[in-house]
Amino acid sequence: MTSRYRDRPVEKLTRVEAAAELEALEAEIASSAAAYYQQDAPRISDADYDDLWRRNVEIEARFPDLVRKDTPSRRVGAPPAAGFEKVEHARPMLSLANAFSDEDVAEFIAGVRRFLNELRDPAVPLTTIAEPKIDGLSVSLRYEDGRLIHAATRGDGLVGENVTANVRTIEDVPEMIDGAPAVFEVRGEIYMTRADFAVLNEAQAAKGGKTFANPRNAAAGSLRQLDPAVTADRPLKFFAYAAGELSGPVAETHRGFLDALTLFGFPVNEETRACADVTQMLDVSRELEARRAFLPYDIDGVVFKVDRLDWQERLGFVSRAPRWAIARKFAAEQARTRINDIRIQVGRTGALTPVAVLEPVTVGGVVVSRATLHNEDEIARKDVRIGDTVVVQRAGDVIPQVVEVVDAERPDRAPPFAFPHTCPECGSHAVREAGEVVRRCTDGLVCPAQAVERLKHFVSRDAFDIDGLGARHIQAFWKDGLLKSPADVFRLKDHRDAIAARDGWGDTSVDNLLAAIEARRSVPLPRFLYALGIRQVGQATARLLARHYGSLDALQAAASAAVDPSSDAYRHLINIDGIGPAMADDIVGFFSEPRNGEVLDDLRKALTIEEYRPAASASSPISGKTVVFTGTLETMSRGEAKARAETLGAKVAGSVSKKTDYVVVGADAGSKATKAQALGVTTLNEDEWAALIAGS
Repeated sequence: MTSRYRDRPVEKLTRVEAAAELEALEAEIASSAAAYYQQDAPRISDADYDDLWRRNVEIEARFPDLVRKDTPSRRVGAPPAAGFEKVEHARPMLSLANAFSDEDVAEFIAGVRRFLNELRDPAVPLTTIAEPKIDGLSVSLRYEDGRLIHAATRGDGLVGENVTANVRTIEDVPEMIDGAPAVFEVRGEIYMTRADFAVLNEAQAAKGGKTFANPRNAAAGSLRQLDPAVTADRPLKFFAYAAGELSGPVAETHRGFLDALTLFGFPVNEETRACADVTQMLDVSRELEARRAFLPYDIDGVVFKVDRLDWQERLGFVSRAPRWAIARKFAAEQARTRINDIRIQVGRTGALTPVAVLEPVTVGGVVVSRATLHNEDEIARKDVRIGDTVVVQRAGDVIPQVVEVVDAERPDRAPPFAFPHTCPECGSHAVREAGEVVRRCTDGLVCPAQAVERLKHFVSRDAFDIDGLGARHIQAFWKDGLLKSPADVFRLKDHRDAIAARDGWGDTSVDNLLAAIEARRSVPLPRFLYALGIRQVGQATARLLARHYGSLDALQAAASAAVDPSSDAYRHLINIDGIGPAMADDIVGFFSEPRNGEVLDDLRKALTIEEYRPAASASSPISGKTVVFTGTLETMSRGEAKARAETLGAKVAGSVSKKTDYVVVGADAGSKATKAQALGVTTLNEDEWAALIAGS
């Protein structure tokens, strides 16, 4: 999905335009992230991805009420791939916010100072540690009583792949450590040097094996071998750079923690520096960018981390990333090539997305052949035509971004590209609704592309996670009438013999598939809600809805009542921190559609949909409570207070209602405090709030 407002400056967007653009960005970024993290086969360039992500953040900053809980700025990686046991991270293994300019780095430091009250005085020193951002695969190593227990990939940040047997073959990773706490998790990057990569590719080519596009893909592919003996033959290396769960303190600063890692036997990057201010941070970034080609490994930026660990703890996280770290990304590489064709793909929401088929070209050592063109307005803005020579850029093994058309090399009589007004899959009309740039197929009930894409989403890793039911199987089963609706997945057992007789199937593979389906007969509510494919409802929003409503029945009843925008149910929905009117309308619209109700009833007969049980400690006095903050707090910033409340299991709301449990009142509080008193809601001053959560 794309938006016709892509070329419009953020400061000139209206709220309607911003909402449409955010929806388009969410869809583009989600599909690109899945290809990169889950399949090790990215589809757009790092630079293109970063541009989309940055624009998303800029729009959210200008229109904070439009921020969705499933926003890409709060999403990490992609779910674990099939073939490996899943490992739940004791502490989330999140991604990093990106800085694309010197101003972004300065704003990062300013934001840290605003968040921590004692740092608002510019005279108070704030040291950061700069580390090269290695282009490899992130892993977490867990040691108990000094022995390596397991190793896991990042996965989706909450659950990763168990790659313990493979990691044990890497010489840089110690099997035993001395002097560490009883529980000691260290996180770092598995990578391959450029020299080792070249040797590996030569050896692979000589024996007719798979060659890799770049060192990052080689490292990821080598680590994800089902046979550890294959991994053992690959020249993988490891840099340690952060802590996960610790049962005891190791150091007071990040620099001290890195020093301790060295004593424990872990390799730490020698390019790590301490920076006293923004000027030093930018100097380090420029120096490393100038020397990146001469380093023995690939880097795509510099990571800056607040040095003091107690400040890191208080800064905490903002959904997908820590507040105490940021990655300064380097510039992309460019090349010229020709567009041989422009094809239209149809997504599960009916969105028509143009894709450029390129004359294969090597950019930074990687051959690329496809690029997304976003939408018809983007094609018109750049005047992209079949046969054009274009400048493309990339920063990874991904589809490049089309930067510009080389007009001087345009062939004679090359006609402008005519974007279709009918769906290429079913022939139905494709229309653009007011306020949107995306053109959609209007007949979702008969369009095979939409039906198939929705089914693919339903069984995907973030949703029902059914191993063995891949995209091509969904396509084939749908074509032959075995799958028409989500509940049909759970009726495939009735077609066992027919499936076993198909090409590429046998008794064992069918039994494995049916076993995988049966294992998903009981599903957590957040996964179920995400699997439904409700517009604007990603994983984070699905968890948010589950936390606030607890069960599918409660959510469905509330959404039905919220059809009336003047109802208490609607006000409660939009009062949830992170859900605005546009998202609420999509949620209400989904549950009020009779055909969707039939799908839900069908699924209820086939499944057990587990009610949501919050993970927050029952000992927390505010677990499950709804809290509103108002006025200026003295001992901590408003952001720190909200983050602390959410950590303890509270629901933070934006306005006061009769369902609010506590209103924390700071200095110069306004109408929220008055409304709380009128409704009889408990109000707490800052000291009372601190006493309530003390010890939690």
